[in-house]
Amino acid sequence: MNLRRPNFRPPRSSRWVPGNHFELLENGEEFFPRVFEAIRAAQREVVLETFILFEDKIGKQLHEALLAAADRGVEVHVLVDGFGSPDLSDEFVGSLVGAGVRFRIFDPGRRFMGQRLNVLRRMHRKIVVVDGELGFIGGINYSADHVADFGPEAKQDYSVAMRGPIVAQMHRFAREAVLGRGGRRPQQPDRKAQQKEPATAGSADAIFVTRDNHHHTNDIERHYRVALRSARDRVVIANAYFFPGYRFIREMRRAAKRGVDVRLILQGQPDMAIVRTAASMLYDHLLRAGVRIYEYCDRPLHGKVALVDDEWSTVGSSNLDPLSLSLNLEANVIIRDRAFNDHLYGRLSHLMENSCKQIKPQPSGRFDGLRLMRSYLVFHLMRWFPTWAGWLPRHQPTITMVRAEAEAAAAATAAAASTQADGATHGAAAQATAPNAGVAA
Repeated sequence: MNLRRPNFRPPRSSRWVPGNHFELLENGEEFFPRVFEAIRAAQREVVLETFILFEDKIGKQLHEALLAAADRGVEVHVLVDGFGSPDLSDEFVGSLVGAGVRFRIFDPGRRFMGQRLNVLRRMHRKIVVVDGELGFIGGINYSADHVADFGPEAKQDYSVAMRGPIVAQMHRFAREAVLGRGGRRPQQPDRKAQQKEPATAGSADAIFVTRDNHHHTNDIERHYRVALRSARDRVVIANAYFFPGYRFIREMRRAAKRGVDVRLILQGQPDMAIVRTAASMLYDHLLRAGVRIYEYCDRPLHGKVALVDDEWSTVGSSNLDPLSLSLNLEANVIIRDRAFNDHLYGRLSHLMENSCKQIKPQPSGRFDGLRLMRSYLVFHLMRWFPTWAGWLPRHQPTITMVRAEAEAAAAATAAAASTQADGATHGAAAQATAPNAGVAA
């Protein structure tokens, strides 16, 4: 039985936006050319958020496209995460800033003995909006390991290109984020974000949903759970890091037990040993309920996509693990469209048939109890990690805008002149501001 629309109601805080068109983009080979082409064609504005921007061949292509856009007068905003993009050179960033790009870093953080701190509560979103009309969202970062010629470690991942009224919502959100408002209501109206909404572009309904640490702490997971609860025919979830909450797992098991074909595509070679240990307990729990589990073995899986029945789909940046669901800043789009759902199902089916091995229940053995006990402890250790992290003193993230060298020098000169004019009373203030002359919050 197919999912009927009256059975699925999104959380009250979200409403379907009609009239959109979506195109699935698989891996960097499909994603990067489309994004770079859109930036090169931009006429008014480019807003880009990413967790990772590396100074490799992909990063340099993005750099070239952004530089060209800024040179022809396009307003360009870039926000990168300070943990995910820690090693960009002064030349790389400075040339963008010098051309007029507003380049911001989310919570740059500091290093201790060469190690990066502020690991938690990162800006993990991957969003692009061009001229307020064309949007991209997904899990693909700007690094060479998202294209096949990187080698065996090239990542399998997904994004979507979108047009229609839903782009206006993403545009408003992205502008508030890159301007450093953190989702707070601006004191002055943002005229750029209040432009006329894009015209109807297709027949797909959509919801733009985000996760933060203030007002939308579990919105993405909630959408997943509602969809699982409403499933009648099939569920396919492909996710790189799968350690969701207990209620999420319960909804998956219930769906499988009532006859829904529930399939899970996960990494065959996790990059952390603790993940493999915890997965043993999770696999056993889901397999006994009838969930079918596939491990993707060709290369690292980095995707964050899912579908339910023949209409509901989601693509975005959110993994289904404690970091994404409880700590990081994330963004997904929920899509209600048969054509998109069918295409995504075809791509994931091809993956399962050609690049995955299906996990079978393990036969009983002498050490099953010990193995499951160890897996149980590790799994719950990972699940409780966000709660324990919440007990730590909460660091308030900052967004720092990189300033052009001439502007920074002028600001430092003005500050020094003001200090001399005001006298010794303000001497301490001058010493405090001098080390930060190159950046502005």
